[in-house]
Amino acid sequence: MRYFKHIAKALCMTALGVMALTGCEGADQYGIDSPDWIKDKIDSINNAKQPHEEVLEGMQEDVYTIGKTDFSSGFWTAFSKYYVIGENQKWNAQFNLNINPDDNTYYKNFALIVTNDYDRGATDYKEYGAIRFDATGDSVKYNSQWGNLFFKYTNSSLLLDPQDNKDANVQKLGGKVTLTVDRSRKDSFVVKMTNGAVTKTYTQPYALNSTNADASNTNIRCFIAVEGSYIDFLSTNIVPIGGLTSAEDKQPLSMTLNNVPEEVDLGTSLDDAMANVSAEVTYEEGVKKTIPASELYFSAINDMNVAGEKTLTVIYNKTFKGEASAKPIVAYKTFKVVQQIASIKITKQPTRTTYYFYKTAATEAMGDRTMAFDPTGMEVTATYKNGETGVLDNSKLKFSAVAASAGKKAVTISTANGKEAKTMVTVKESASSAAAFTPSLVGLKDNTTAWWTVFSDDVKVPAGETRSFSFTNYTDGLNNWDNFVTILRNAAKGEYGVVRADNYGWGNGYAACQHDATGAADWAGWLAAMNGAKVTVYVTNCNNGTADVQAIMKGTDGKTYTLYYLGINTVDPADLYVAFTADHCHMVAAAAGAKRHVHRR
Repeated sequence: MRYFKHIAKALCMTALGVMALTGCEGADQYGIDSPDWIKDKIDSINNAKQPHEEVLEGMQEDVYTIGKTDFSSGFWTAFSKYYVIGENQKWNAQFNLNINPDDNTYYKNFALIVTNDYDRGATDYKEYGAIRFDATGDSVKYNSQWGNLFFKYTNSSLLLDPQDNKDANVQKLGGKVTLTVDRSRKDSFVVKMTNGAVTKTYTQPYALNSTNADASNTNIRCFIAVEGSYIDFLSTNIVPIGGLTSAEDKQPLSMTLNNVPEEVDLGTSLDDAMANVSAEVTYEEGVKKTIPASELYFSAINDMNVAGEKTLTVIYNKTFKGEASAKPIVAYKTFKVVQQIASIKITKQPTRTTYYFYKTAATEAMGDRTMAFDPTGMEVTATYKNGETGVLDNSKLKFSAVAASAGKKAVTISTANGKEAKTMVTVKESASSAAAFTPSLVGLKDNTTAWWTVFSDDVKVPAGETRSFSFTNYTDGLNNWDNFVTILRNAAKGEYGVVRADNYGWGNGYAACQHDATGAADWAGWLAAMNGAKVTVYVTNCNNGTADVQAIMKGTDGKTYTLYYLGINTVDPADLYVAFTADHCHMVAAAAGAKRHVHRR
């Protein structure tokens, strides 16, 4: 599981200034510059028999990493290089897909994006669509591809059925993936992605028509985007824009440590305490790779058997291809050894103990809907095994979710070692008041309004209340995002969250929210129906540091579409405002009703 024990002996005997590491723990810091440092053979740790792989022709090594190796890359933040595919060409690529073992969110894998021959963000940039590796049995509720690449042409050997956006089978998507984008036939367009265990195909019975501004350019581009995962790219048969990354072996230059615990209970061994630690190693040419704890050497200074602050020293000495490096690299991190908690007690109740929810057609079928517990103002005191007591930082505690249904609810508060206490909160259904944004027209009537240039006035949403806004939405129909946008912010314009009509958003509190849209089943049909759609948006101040946004959209096709964003956090319940903006669309507020509730600034 770690370097073999004689590595410590080898360190102790190194002649060039390496200080003694007897027992490893309690040692002084030491030099690690010796080129003669002995490399232990750990290659057999993961040396399992590999499945049969398809033999691909013309592959060239292209070694680089896509996404943050601590699995923290958000949607549309981490991309591969561009790979240009001409008519009658086939692109093959191979890479290792790394799925977060602690997160079974079904959509956190990778997506292939197919576009015309322009950079992202360019004036003439257009997407044919995107295909993620996951697939679900219900394309209405769960969206694993979008754009003009349609579900009806897709097949997968693994159908996920995520509940609360989770399915443990998403872990089966990890491993070495072979990706093929085939334009070699005039009567079809084919995409295949497989890791040997899971295969997903897209077989379109007609070729892609060029959307390039230059009609003589029939090329397309493909790139890969990740979310909550990362990719170690390996090889390609098409040289990407910017060229290939060198296939030569690379020396390690530095590393950063991930998942080092802030505190470790007294009596825990160093190996057990650091079992979940990994290191992101940067090699020559900027290539990165995540190294597990099993391939790292750990030492703690000072003694782990005494409470107090410790310095963790981590050493790694392999090249990118696993050979002995010319010079080992080292990283340091501090952590604390603390007395073990024997019990906890709530010594001061939370400031807010009454929460509110609102139910619309978008959420009425959610039988397992929950809300977040708000620990603001709460004080929890721990009693340690040695009899001492102390107030715990709330950030080190875990809280059970609160069912979004009326009544008294028990909340369980727990420590990392499983000690528990309980408190009570009350959940009520929010009252809703109709409101109207001003001016009554947001955006130009010809739908040419540029992004983030026009806004309605802010309307305050008091704690525990819901405001509803009814309007007609008009769009140029070119992109999903060319529709109404809802902004949640405070009086100083600090954004809690910005959410679009097409199930996407951002902001300080967006990452925590749960969101879904029925329009995802057929984005093209939904987009067409949004030009003249009658929309009602509901914004609820839940009084627990979160806010909800729900939308009911009655399309011009006669269908009703729903959308929700639940649990946008970082909200100050005393300082929540809502406003609207337009992006190549415009909104016309409904005529004012008798009881419209308007509190603007």
